[in-house]
Amino acid sequence: MAPTYAPALYRLDGTWSPKGGANGAFTFTLFNLSDQPIADFSLAYTSLTRVIDAEAVTNARFLRRNANFHEFAPPDGLSLSPGEGWTFTVSGLHRPAKHCTEGAKSAYLTLSDGSFVDVAVSDLLLADAPSLPPPVLLPKGKLDLPFALQPWPAEIDAVPGDGFPVVLYPVEGTSTDSLKAISAVTALIRRLFESAHAPFSLIRAPEGRALSLTHQADLGKEAYRIRFTDDAVDLAFGDAAGRQYGLTTLAQLLEGARSKPETFRFPASGTIADRPRYGWRGCHLDVSRQFYPVADVMRLIDILAWLKLNIFHWHLTDDEAWRLEIKAFPQLTTTGVLRAPQGPLLPQLGNGADPVGGFYSQDDIRAIVAHAARLSVEVVPEIDIPGHNAATLVALPDLVDGQEAPDSYHSVQGFPNNALNPAVDFTYTFLETVFDEMVTLFPSEYLHVGGDEVAHGSWLASPQAKALMEREGIDGTFALQSYFLKRVKAMLTARGKKLAGWNEVAHGGGVGAEGTLLMAWENPKVGIELAEQGYEVVMTPGQAYYLDMVQDDAFQEPGASWAGTVPPGHTYAYEAAGDFPDALQDRLKGVQACIWSEHFLSRGYFNRLVFPRLPAIAEAAWTPRANKDWQRFAAIVPLCPKL
Repeated sequence: MAPTYAPALYRLDGTWSPKGGANGAFTFTLFNLSDQPIADFSLAYTSLTRVIDAEAVTNARFLRRNANFHEFAPPDGLSLSPGEGWTFTVSGLHRPAKHCTEGAKSAYLTLSDGSFVDVAVSDLLLADAPSLPPPVLLPKGKLDLPFALQPWPAEIDAVPGDGFPVVLYPVEGTSTDSLKAISAVTALIRRLFESAHAPFSLIRAPEGRALSLTHQADLGKEAYRIRFTDDAVDLAFGDAAGRQYGLTTLAQLLEGARSKPETFRFPASGTIADRPRYGWRGCHLDVSRQFYPVADVMRLIDILAWLKLNIFHWHLTDDEAWRLEIKAFPQLTTTGVLRAPQGPLLPQLGNGADPVGGFYSQDDIRAIVAHAARLSVEVVPEIDIPGHNAATLVALPDLVDGQEAPDSYHSVQGFPNNALNPAVDFTYTFLETVFDEMVTLFPSEYLHVGGDEVAHGSWLASPQAKALMEREGIDGTFALQSYFLKRVKAMLTARGKKLAGWNEVAHGGGVGAEGTLLMAWENPKVGIELAEQGYEVVMTPGQAYYLDMVQDDAFQEPGASWAGTVPPGHTYAYEAAGDFPDALQDRLKGVQACIWSEHFLSRGYFNRLVFPRLPAIAEAAWTPRANKDWQRFAAIVPLCPKL
């Protein structure tokens, strides 16, 4: 979100108290800081702590709610003069507010002339207790070996030197491919550390050290081995990815020794023999709740490459917006992304009076996928179906069973009737067309189709769905979901793609386990159950790997709390393989961080919540369990670049 420099004409301050309702109550005060009185206005705000009892409001009238959007009017006849405040209380909340970011996230006024104006929003305060600040979450740390490496390698037997070379330069006869790889890692570090001295040069330097690069077929594709001597560095690698990771390790060593010479050194002699622990080392990014410009997406991919993560799981659609250009359906990225007080979609988290949109053109997609591929990062796209499609259904109303009551079910996020209907024929025509365009954009063997959080009771009020259930002999929401996803899997198979999804894909009978990869997010036990059913599994439990979760119980700590409190030390210590039976270990394909964007209204919030937990997950993905060391990690992780 861009900073605002104009003075606020109106401000909304709020407190939460555990008193006043089963889940406590908000008390909000709207201050008029303008030069004119206002009357006959309404106030809208967005909040993850939603109102579910419209009558539980004092000194205001509840007008409407759509998911996290709420609108209220003052009592009849109220006029707010300059400098005055209007206070009202909202109880009937669906849950308590546990942290400062669980109040209003954005707000605007609709004035008597029909115009809209933004309202500045303050952090939520506690009404009846101290609003404690968060503690320091990262210890100073301790190093046994003074090397700035993250993730830590599988094997290291190296002696620190007293100095460091000014650059590393390739020996004569180095292949063109290796020269290009050196140049690519040089460009990576210059993007991530703009004022840093380049670690490599393609020309010989008097104070440099010669670097030889050798392909070695007996090493794994992502493996490498480095040997250090007084006058040379030898890098052997299994394939292009291993070469890149080896060069990245050298860049980290040199950058650490140069930027923090009092702490870090460059090896004078010895070896590093390195390879990843897991094949799937992922990071997910939700770009629906908040839109990230192309440059930010590319920088995040740069950071993934720096941390030797190899999967970028791109969550492109959700209830809030459809961000992927589909040329056959331009409505998806016009109507399906535009949030404004007068629609087509109402404002949600962080949206105010100004219309907001944003999507990725197919040219953007190609550029991002190509950028990632150059860094050995695979882009796995996600369109979330059948649930989480409120924006899709507004953009393409032909996907709706017109005889279904409009509020017959609500998602856990509060959206009404937000799931693609398995009984509407156009649903499959739509998806066939979307997949046809996606397979030309994304070379990954996987296409992620979501499958999560379909509300209990979805489609049961749809006459078309009832007829389908009777015709197919199936009963209930999740049997319908299984029917739907089996058809989707067949579409993907016909296009040479494997289905990836969240763990709920297995509900209601699931889909065939062969060629299906599921992500266990609800809790670690789910991952074992999926593996027992024959699915390949990526572990990404909210209790450890969801980077929108709060990092401490303190009220001033930002983030979500539904999965509990997730301090960096807990994220680092979590072991995905810990409870997997030996017989199922081969079905555990790896681990993944998830960045859900409801709370990321600024770059500052992003960096505070994502780091240092993303590097912690990167180390869990790469480093053998026996080599992990929290104190060492804490000493090195401050060097990690941020968005």
